Amino acid sequence: MEATRVTREQVLEASKGMLQKQFYVVFSKPTNGIGPVMENVPVHLEHQRKIEREGILVAAGPHWTDDEKFWDGEGMFVIRASSTEQARELAAADPMHQCGARSFTVRPWLVNEGRLDLRIEFSTGKMTLD
Repeated sequence: MEATRVTREQVLEASKGMLQKQFYVVFSKPTNGIGPVMENVPVHLEHQRKIEREGILVAAGPHWTDDEKFWDGEGMFVIRASSTEQARELAAADPMHQCGARSFTVRPWLVNEGRLDLRIEFSTGKMTLD
């Protein structure tokens, strides 16, 4: 009989030797149109910069519409946390969520594969991330 679910332990065993870095992804979407979102962008970005400085925020940004021409207020951010519960608490602390302009869902994310290229030129102070 075929398994209907794969356990965390099975995934960790199958990906042994890979990065196996646990993060949490917060998907954030407007609850009442773009107006309340735009009103709260400054305090939201201030909060994002704060948790970035604290080492919590890994990456964040908007989701474009499928044609890549517009932003309807949706976003996503990746955070470090010790559990899904802590990740939910961190997400709830975002002013955008506190005021009700956006709602959120949190999903645990195990990073195994991928590549980032970071180039730093000391003489010019130029940094490139691909």
